[in-house]
Amino acid sequence: MRIDKYLKVSRIIKRRAVANEAADESRVFVNGRPVKPSYDVKVNDIVVIKYFKREVTIKVLDVSNYAKKEDADKMYELISVQEVNRDIENK
Repeated sequence: MRIDKYLKVSRIIKRRAVANEAADESRVFVNGRPVKPSYDVKVNDIVVIKYFKREVTIKVLDVSNYAKKEDADKMYELISVQEVNRDIENK
């Protein structure tokens, strides 16, 4: 399954378009490498998503094309959520 679809189905990111954009902007890493939206997710992959002020690290436990809302969190294990201080200078 593509990483953008996985992030949407697992409800880590609410919309596939947003997941696609994050991967295009090199804010999604799998096993330490930035990936494109078409990356094929596999069980045991370690995924890092860099948001503006935090980084979320998960381990892929299951890859399925559909998940009910109450089962979506069983698709991954949350490893860490780190607050990141990213200062942006206005020039």
